[in-house]
Amino acid sequence: MPKEEILIVEDDKNISKLIKYNLEREGYDAFAVPNGEEALEHLQRFSADLVVLDIMLPKMDGFEVCRRIRQDPKLGRLPVIMLTAKGEEVDRVVGFELGADDYMVKPFSPRELALRIKAVLRRGTSAPGKKDLLKAGGLVVDLEKHTVTANKRPVELTPMEFKLLATLIERSGRVQSREQLLTDVWDVASDVDTRTIDTHVKRLREKLGKAGDLIETVRGLGYKLREEE
Repeated sequence: MPKEEILIVEDDKNISKLIKYNLEREGYDAFAVPNGEEALEHLQRFSADLVVLDIMLPKMDGFEVCRRIRQDPKLGRLPVIMLTAKGEEVDRVVGFELGADDYMVKPFSPRELALRIKAVLRRGTSAPGKKDLLKAGGLVVDLEKHTVTANKRPVELTPMEFKLLATLIERSGRVQSREQLLTDVWDVASDVDTRTIDTHVKRLREKLGKAGDLIETVRGLGYKLREEE
């Protein structure tokens, strides 16, 4: 089978080399660029299965790169892991609101980064449950084709949003705590704040339009998908 390709966007040469070396040891094809402009150009010309994106980049920061990736019809579903020296909550929130799938703070463990990458890539190819189609109200989630429609309208979701929605639909009617969703959806992202769930649910509701009303907030507990009457 062909190796999965990882694009590393990092202006620090030492960190870039460290990431590239460790990902290649894990069996990935890794390619590194030092800035956002080259990253976007590379993505238009070549394929990639995931982007490891530093925030503090020259000229165009990682937030803007992530924004452009999500706005591009060709790249909109591309998984993105943000990597940064900043650890403030506001930076995490901004990153997740822009559609980042995960977030790591420097200094980091190369092994943990590899595990995060594996987990995010797995979200894009699998989801909970045995059925190929999950349905609720006007929502249809095709696990095999990795597509979502809301009231017959195609909806573009990131891998994280896709797995979150699939999890809620599969457990329709049952309350899912934020901690439980972090464990089941985020896999190894144990240091992600539970408010990250709120950010992703907000984005998911906006993308689903009227069908987003099916996702109910259970005060003090978490979220559930309303069962059809």
